[in-house]
Amino acid sequence: MKFKFTKSALVLGLIGASASAFAQQTMSDTTKRFDKKQFRTWSIGVNGGMLTHYTPFNNNANGDFQTPQERWGYGGYIKKQILPGFGIQADFLAGKLKGFRYNGLPSGTQAQDNSHFKTHIEWSGSVSANFTIANLSLNQKRNFLSPYLTAGAGYMSYNAQTFNTPGGENLGYQRNWFVPVGAGFKIGLSKGVNLDLGYTVSFMKTNQFDGVASAMNDRFTYAHAGVEIALGKRKSSQLQNYSAIAALREANAAESMELRNKLAIAEQQRIADEQQYTKDMSDEDMDGVANKFDKCPGTTAGTAVDGSGCPLKVPAPIEKVRVIVTDADRKVVNEAIKDLEFDLGKSTIREKSYPTLNRVAALLVEKNFSLKLAGHTDNTGSAALNLSLSKDRAEAIKAYLVAQGANASRIEATGYGQTQPIASNKTAAGRQKNRRVEFSLF
Repeated sequence: MKFKFTKSALVLGLIGASASAFAQQTMSDTTKRFDKKQFRTWSIGVNGGMLTHYTPFNNNANGDFQTPQERWGYGGYIKKQILPGFGIQADFLAGKLKGFRYNGLPSGTQAQDNSHFKTHIEWSGSVSANFTIANLSLNQKRNFLSPYLTAGAGYMSYNAQTFNTPGGENLGYQRNWFVPVGAGFKIGLSKGVNLDLGYTVSFMKTNQFDGVASAMNDRFTYAHAGVEIALGKRKSSQLQNYSAIAALREANAAESMELRNKLAIAEQQRIADEQQYTKDMSDEDMDGVANKFDKCPGTTAGTAVDGSGCPLKVPAPIEKVRVIVTDADRKVVNEAIKDLEFDLGKSTIREKSYPTLNRVAALLVEKNFSLKLAGHTDNTGSAALNLSLSKDRAEAIKAYLVAQGANASRIEATGYGQTQPIASNKTAAGRQKNRRVEFSLF
């Protein structure tokens, strides 16, 4: 029976330890899941790409100049993500645009081939709204691919020059408004770094951006690639590519696992407690006392025990010895009473009384008698003084007998003062009888 219990307890212990370890591992990942989430909402980016006056919105003639020539541009931005799908960013852009073959000259002629323009964007700044397709993944908290759209307004400083172009003007550096509209996508390289690929069309608020006045305002495009770096705590996720749905699903799964582990541990503890209770309440030595309260386990069957399971102690039989006081014994005591004298008004025993008191002491030692001494006085003086004197005289006799070898525990000394007279206190003879110490031998 003991072996089975030990074996089952061992198995339960191993299961409980493994469940606890697994539960701790799970809980360590989900301890802070109900805390307020911290996200990286600020980011900076740098990019470079191609500037050209060609746009998807140009007519068949491609604006004022038929053939675009790509030139390098460069830019950067700082962005504040307000919602997972919406942010505000400030962009900077600089670079050059160049185009050939002015459409105002006859097509295919040398004059048209030699005509071109060059516009230098000294600087431009814009503020745009960034609309990101939020991460709707059910399984991934961090979105790998994040498409976006942008639209805003900006202001720039630029210089347009035309060459071999009739009607072209070199107006020097000008400043004007423009409207940038773009699209692109970001690829998450790590938790805080994205690869940014985008395409922006800028609608100028002027028709002379290329140096030639035309019927419509000019446009240009910027196709770029760059790197975006999220600012903030290293372990925090970027708000723009965070999936709240996946995070909620993960938190629910973790909570469910944690609850299941807690229930499993509670069930194991219940079984262990039940088995321990069964063991505690059983009576292995069959003495009528449960193991939990048995302070003397393993008593032999049939042994009478007390409430704590320990064997009852059988008191040793007490042998009563009958004390027999003979006439000779009483005679010794009576002689001591007759010969007993004290100094007047004191408890000092006179030497005359020693011989008979010695015989009483020898009798007490020889036969182990008990002796009661009762002191009495007459009514001369105050009652309190007489009571104290009678007690002192009885104690003086006891002290003398003990000094001669008598057992002090078998001698009782009591004083009664003037309360128990045996004769009248009106006569001298009566008062003499009342001044006494009685010896009771037993």
